[in-house]
Amino acid sequence: MAPSSGRRQPPSAEDLDERNIVGINKETITNTVSTDYPDNYANEEHAWDKEAFRQSFKVQWHDNKQHDAQFSLIGIDASIANAFRRILISEIPTLAIDIVYIHNNTSVIQDEVLAHRLGLIPFTGSKKGIRDFLRSWRKPVDGEGFYATTFDSNTICLKLHAKCTHNKDAPPNSKDPKELYHNAHVYAKDLTFEPMGVQEKHFSGDGVIRPFNPDILIAKMRPNQEIDLEIHMHKGYGWDHAKWSPVATASYRLMPTITITKPIIGAEAEKFADCFMEGVIGLEPVTRKEARAKGSGYEGHEGEMKAVVKDPMRDTVSREVLRHPEFEGKVKLGRRRDHFIFSIESTGQWDSDELFLESVKTLKKKCEVLRPQVTNMVYTY
Repeated sequence: MAPSSGRRQPPSAEDLDERNIVGINKETITNTVSTDYPDNYANEEHAWDKEAFRQSFKVQWHDNKQHDAQFSLIGIDASIANAFRRILISEIPTLAIDIVYIHNNTSVIQDEVLAHRLGLIPFTGSKKGIRDFLRSWRKPVDGEGFYATTFDSNTICLKLHAKCTHNKDAPPNSKDPKELYHNAHVYAKDLTFEPMGVQEKHFSGDGVIRPFNPDILIAKMRPNQEIDLEIHMHKGYGWDHAKWSPVATASYRLMPTITITKPIIGAEAEKFADCFMEGVIGLEPVTRKEARAKGSGYEGHEGEMKAVVKDPMRDTVSREVLRHPEFEGKVKLGRRRDHFIFSIESTGQWDSDELFLESVKTLKKKCEVLRPQVTNMVYTY
């Protein structure tokens, strides 16, 4: 929209807040297009300003467990929030099984399926060793030997050797394969780390390379079946394969808004609360002050239960409340377009809060690469 030459009053706080809400209606969604850029509103300046961003931007942590975190980024555009999500999924390096050398596999699982199962096992180890010591592995080109690019600085070696045999000491009436046989089940904990070169210096003690969950089932075997493997792990990125993604999930959603525009009292209040997830809507008694205030809508209802918004972040915006005619015109649903609630579940190699900090560092590096190119482009033209 082009700027108007006429003067107009600056927008009120209510107008600014309304612009920032995505409207959730019964069958439609409104106000979805971003408007915070220059010349969108007449006689209003919306050029990006670093100091204004510094004052409005906030980070709020809701839950910060070692491998599961939830936090809010407030005051950013959807493009930036989505950049963090994409970086978390595909641009933070991790260690994963890449090549499997199968010396012997007489189990019922085919070689390629077995290799695929191994590749998806998440591993952990010394973060400093993985971050600073290990380098990316390069696939040999034509004419190079297969091990020409394999060194202790870019390859972790694991071995797995398990053979199923009868247990002579098993109880006579037992039907449990774990009691009847040795190595009936092969688990991730059966993978053994084989240090090469100076790797023991970087991966030892609590920092040894190991499966994050040792009880992941790899295969089931019966007597005379055997699995004998040598495995090479490499450092990689999620953009190459999902096995290198450091997160099980990395997602965000917009902060829900629930505005009660008219009083909802008594049995209607209870029904109103049932339309939302537990904990979103609360019931409180109408106070004497509210009951005596003219035009409040609570006149003569002192002591009765009224519906109030308790915790909108719990809401899933199911729109169930909009199906009931008795609530028509009494509630407005929406989502704040600049409030992103992130959920990060780490696969174990990184702590969940570390992953977010790494995503910030990665985005900063991208900006440092882009900045001189944009500067040169401006000076060129």
